[in-house]
Amino acid sequence: MPPRPKTSFVCQQCGFQSPKWTGRCPSCEGWNTFVEERVVAPPKGRSGLGRAPRAPIALGDVPADAEERLATGIAEFDRVLGGGIVQGSCVLLGGDPGIGKSSLLMQASAALAEKGTVLYVSGEESAAQVKLRARRFGIGGDGILLLAETDLGSIIEAIRRVRPIFVVIDSIQTMNSDAIASAAGGVSQLRECAARLLELAKGDDVPIFLVGHVTKEGAVAGPRVLEHIVDAVLYLEGERFHAFRILRATKNRFGSTDEVGVFEMGDNGLREVQNPSEVFLEERGRGVAGSVVVPTVEGTRPLLVEVQALVTPTSFGLPRRTVTGTDPQRLLLLLAVLAKRAGLNSGSHDVYVNLVGGLRIREPAADLGLAVAVASALRDRPADPRTVFVGELGLGGELRRVQRLAVRLKEAERLGFERAVVPAASLADLNGTGLEVQGAASLREALERAGVADR
Repeated sequence: MPPRPKTSFVCQQCGFQSPKWTGRCPSCEGWNTFVEERVVAPPKGRSGLGRAPRAPIALGDVPADAEERLATGIAEFDRVLGGGIVQGSCVLLGGDPGIGKSSLLMQASAALAEKGTVLYVSGEESAAQVKLRARRFGIGGDGILLLAETDLGSIIEAIRRVRPIFVVIDSIQTMNSDAIASAAGGVSQLRECAARLLELAKGDDVPIFLVGHVTKEGAVAGPRVLEHIVDAVLYLEGERFHAFRILRATKNRFGSTDEVGVFEMGDNGLREVQNPSEVFLEERGRGVAGSVVVPTVEGTRPLLVEVQALVTPTSFGLPRRTVTGTDPQRLLLLLAVLAKRAGLNSGSHDVYVNLVGGLRIREPAADLGLAVAVASALRDRPADPRTVFVGELGLGGELRRVQRLAVRLKEAERLGFERAVVPAASLADLNGTGLEVQGAASLREALERAGVADR
């Protein structure tokens, strides 16, 4: 009689394993997150992928070609990766359904197919469906091999037989391993499949990209251990019904996580946006109350973004605060500072804030621009359309200095702006600029320079 498969209970949120079911996870404290999964022990004598153990090697003896990167030719894509694809890396790409994950990797596959064989593994679409998408993008398919398969063992065998220079797994949630007796997409299946693909990538020195589903909160579906296993985690963001897409990295062992890539979705796939600032500002209205331009920095790239605010009297007892593109909690803090330090009370008004173009800003340097936009909308007085605003706002109403101010102002000057309001402490960091730079020590002083303070 064959041995009974081993049963364990795994938390769907954090991957914590328990010998018995429990209502609350002791690791992540989530309720009703445990699912039962059966684990089939691998045959005796099997170790990983059946490869002999490796011997240690001195750091100085590592071959120089281990540092080389594989450039895709898509500049925005390579920028986020840190200059190209590292050989033997395993990268996870997540994003909302229909955002363009498969399209981006198909275009990258087409670019790399000119350098060698590319293997595109599809677990969600048939080979004919993938071909239809490639034809719509104008991709001929020379050098791209398609494999419609979900069995991990067959995929690993195909990778070793073909020996491609680039592999796409679309998606990791559809893959299943014979070593785990559970449905595809489960916690144990995701962990097992990702670990074996990572071992294959390192052992055979082939870069593997995994497409991952996301939850309704926007995080990659599955246990957090999935993000710890891979070398890099990329997110493709943006509104599905808007053209712009933002590619950013939340983890990158081979580069910075501050860089972003900007794309525009078109009929022929994703198109690189070489000058995002001009695109974000091309439909900006002049002389509109609540519209302010903020110079931000994403990685090494300066971006000018329009911040729009709308403040209207509320019809309910509790005013609404609707925010798109920035932290809602940060906006509540700025509203409190505006009320306490500048006398602009919005307690009886609904406040709506939107960052044009689908970009998301988290840096504190945008505080002054957000505050000026809300004050302009509340007073119904347009701020100077030729002025940019940058500065971090403290709880005492003071303006604090920001980093890389010269790069921000240079981008603003290039796009035709004439004036900038910055923290007074940052004036010493400027060596010279073509803009008229005005320093402000407090929020009230900055609002006066913007022309939206009390008269």
